[in-house]
Formats: sequence, structure tokens, C-alpha cells
Amino acid sequence: MRWALVKVSLAVTAMVVIAFAVPLGLVIREMARDRAFSNAERVAAAVAPALSITTDRDQLERVVASAGSNAAMAVHIPASDGAEALRTGQRRAAAEDIAAVRRLGRASTSTVSGGSALLQPVALSTGEIAVVEVFVPESEVTNGVGTAWAVLAGVGAALILGSVAVADRLGVRMVRPARRLVEGAHELGEGKLGARVPEEGPTELRLAAVAFNSMADQVVQLLANERELAADLSHRLRTPLTVLRLNAASLGEGPAAEQTRAAVEQLEREVDTIIRTARDAKPQTAAAGPGAGCDAAEVVRERMAFWSALAEDEGRKWRVAGADRPVRIPVARPDLAAALDALLGNVFRHTAEGTAFAVDVHNGEDAVIVLVSDAGPGIPDPEAAMARGRGSGSDGSTGLGLDIVRRLAESTGGDVRIGSSVLGGTEVRIWIQLDGRGRAPRRRGHRGTVRRRRPGRPVASFNRPRSLP
Repeated sequence: MRWALVKVSLAVTAMVVIAFAVPLGLVIREMARDRAFSNAERVAAAVAPALSITTDRDQLERVVASAGSNAAMAVHIPASDGAEALRTGQRRAAAEDIAAVRRLGRASTSTVSGGSALLQPVALSTGEIAVVEVFVPESEVTNGVGTAWAVLAGVGAALILGSVAVADRLGVRMVRPARRLVEGAHELGEGKLGARVPEEGPTELRLAAVAFNSMADQVVQLLANERELAADLSHRLRTPLTVLRLNAASLGEGPAAEQTRAAVEQLEREVDTIIRTARDAKPQTAAAGPGAGCDAAEVVRERMAFWSALAEDEGRKWRVAGADRPVRIPVARPDLAAALDALLGNVFRHTAEGTAFAVDVHNGEDAVIVLVSDAGPGIPDPEAAMARGRGSGSDGSTGLGLDIVRRLAESTGGDVRIGSSVLGGTEVRIWIQLDGRGRAPRRRGHRGTVRRRRPGRPVASFNRPRSLP
């Protein structure tokens, strides 16, 4: 916008300067020419009284000399009453031009070498017509024209530069609020809810800034309302959790009772975390910083130990592979546990009792793959299942579980894919990047394979489980 205003101002000012300077320059040239010929007419008029009195050569030469133009003036007197034609001074005009002026009886100009000649007719006492020739050099015709044109050019250039400077200042005055508006929009899009735009500049941009600030305030208010609503809804779970904890305490001793009490305690901790996160406006899943993270194998073993009791009750066969060695990932332990619980909960919720499932952990050089597969009916529309809040259409499905898994993987630069497992059902692949560069893995279409990057090193290929024990 700034350069557009400068270009428009430059074009308009240049057109105005040209429209006025060119005609004015031509007028100045014509004025200089008229001035030169007016001076020549005054010189010729000074000789006319002497010609009307006498035609003596000596007297005429004295008159011409007194006029100060003896080198630039010539007097042509025709022959009469037997007298010879008389001429004083240097003739420059052609004889035909002199004869034409004598015949027509009016002044005329003739182009000669080095300038122009003014031919002025004068009536003599004898009735004949004498012609006074005054030489006007070209330098006198153009005297002062070059200086005047230079002044006009300087004034025109100053006007153009001044208009460009003014247009540039106006452009800055308009562009600066627009840039601040763009920067504020970017900051607000990046989650900086305190981003505001100064309400200054032209009227339109000032109104846009007012609208942007109002929108930002509404966004902050809406998010605050959502956080309060999430905290309130989570707080409502405390009453049924208290009842569950009391009932769990009365179950007595035994592995099932201990697992129930542990699950209730974990649920209370998760509810507390949700309330604190909603109050503090902090995301639940975020990329772990340097040195942070957890052991994925340990978390997988812990969660499988929790779900194994329910699997035995329902007669499900299960298997864990690749969790016998430590596998460090840049993901917080609660986040990975929540993602595994969401996937395993989907297995128990959406497959029939007795359906087998497996969890595999594949550790590569730059990524870790966690596969959760089952032998159920599968997911007919994986894209719809990945859409937040849509679910599978069955009772109790909100679709938020897979969204939790997706956000966990994308926080490391990885992704989540849903496909068919070798068990005949669904396979959910969680790709977790280890390099922290925030880019998607190579060859996404090749599931279950991690490409090593160093030359000369073998490629580690992880195959899906072929059977369950």
C-alpha cells in the first residue's frame, strides 16, 4: 500500500508538472522573442525621423551611429529623381525580402545567418519607401530562456519530490496500523490472548483495530467461560467419585478390590488435573522439554497390568511386545497413560467379549511406534473416527479419545493412523518423533517401518504381530 501511494503520487504530480511546465516554457520562449523584436523595432523607430528629413549618407550614418546599432542596422533607400539608390550598414536580408517590404509597406522579419532581420518600412519626403533593417541575433532571441527553463525544471522536480515525500509519510501512517493489525492477528492465532492493536491511524483502520480488540476480548471471555464450564463439569464428578471411593473401601481385601481402589484414586487425580488445567488455562498435552518425558515401555506395562484384570474377566487374549527394554519418548507420563487408556478403553467398549488385542512398542533411531490392534470388526470410516467429537455413532462414543491420541503424537511432530491389523480388526499406530524437529515421518504410507538416517546403517523394520500366545 505504501509503495502504491508513492507511485500514484509520483505519476499524478509528474503529469501536473508536465501539463503546466511545458506550456509555461513555451510562453517564456515566445516572450523572449517578442522582447528581442520589440527592441529592434525601437531601434528602427529611432532612425525613422531622420529619414523623413534627409537622405544624406553622412547624416544617416551619424544617426545610425547615435542609435548605437551601426553594426546591426542597415538602411536601404531606393533611387528617385535621378538619384542613385543609397544603402548604409551591412545588409543581411535578401533583396527579394527588402523589395517585398517596400512593395507591401508593412514590417516583416526574415531569417538570416546567425539570427533574424527586422525589416521596417519608412516613408520618405519624396514619397518613396525606405527600408530599415535591424539584425536580431539568435542569442538575443533566446536570452534568459535556458535559465527560466532550468528554474521550471527545478521547481517541478521539487514538487515531485515533495509529493513523493508526503505520499510516503501518508503511506507509513496507513501501513503501520495495518501491520500492527496483521501482527496482532498472528499473535492471537498463536495463542497469545493478550495481543491487542493500538487504535490509531486512518478512520477505517482505527475502526478495524477497535473491532479486532473487541473480538480478542470476546475470545478471551469465551475461553474463560469454557474453562469455567469445564472446571464446573469436572467438579460435579467429585460427588459420584466420593461414593465410589467409599464403596471401594468396603470391598475388603484382594487383587480386584485393590485394583478398584487404585482406579478410583487415579480417576480422582485425573479430575483434579482437569480442574487445575481448566483454571490455569494450560493445555493438557504439550511437547516435553529437553530432558523430560517418560519410559514408554514402563507405561505400557503398567497400563496393560491394569487392563489385564478386565481382560481376564471377559476372556480376552492379549499380548505385549517390545516393552521389555526402556524406551524414552518426549511425552509426559500422564499423557501417554491417558492415550493408552483411551485406545484400550475403545477396544473393550466397541468389541465383543473374548476379542483378542495386542500392544506393540517399536523403538527406532528417530521415532517410536506404539501399535494397539484388536481382532474386532474394525472401523469402516477411519477419517470420521479421527474427527473430534464425531465418534463412531454408537452409544458412549464421543470421538475425544482418538483426538487425545492425535494431539499427543502431533505434539512431537508425529501422527496417528488407523488401519487394519493382522488380527483382523483395527490397528491404531501412534508415531512419536524423537528428534524434536516437529515434522511428519518419512514414507507415511509404509506403516510399521522406521527409516534410519545415517548412511551405512541398516534399516530397522518392525513387523506387526502375527499371532497371540
